[in-house]
Amino acid sequence: MHSVILRTASSYLLPLLLLFSVFVLLRGHYLPGGGFIGGLVASIAFVLHAFANGLKNTRFILRIHPGFLIPFGLTLSLLSAFAPMILTGDPFMTGLWFSTPAPVIGMIGSALFFDIGVYIVVIGVCLTIIFTISESA
Repeated sequence: MHSVILRTASSYLLPLLLLFSVFVLLRGHYLPGGGFIGGLVASIAFVLHAFANGLKNTRFILRIHPGFLIPFGLTLSLLSAFAPMILTGDPFMTGLWFSTPAPVIGMIGSALFFDIGVYIVVIGVCLTIIFTISESA
């Protein structure tokens, strides 16, 4: 696409949408939102940037192939799900929480790490699919 307006707007919207996706991610284990919705918002930010500036420039921003994010996110989610079994002997996916809350985030626990893993997997899957389709077109 050769729109100057879209190219300029996407350079401002990319960091704003990524910040909003992190907000949705962190808000998710207390209220609606979480890793899946946050990952979709982050993916949309990169897709918008790819439409405006080209796939090559967006890949340069990402630095790695998005497919490499998938196993990293799955590993993080699985570790957070198995952590209660390993550390305390509790059932699979039981919530473990730190005793003191973090200043901005609130209570940090295994649910947050599970959501972060889902967030990373969703970004990896969405961008891999969309970038593959864009390359073949």
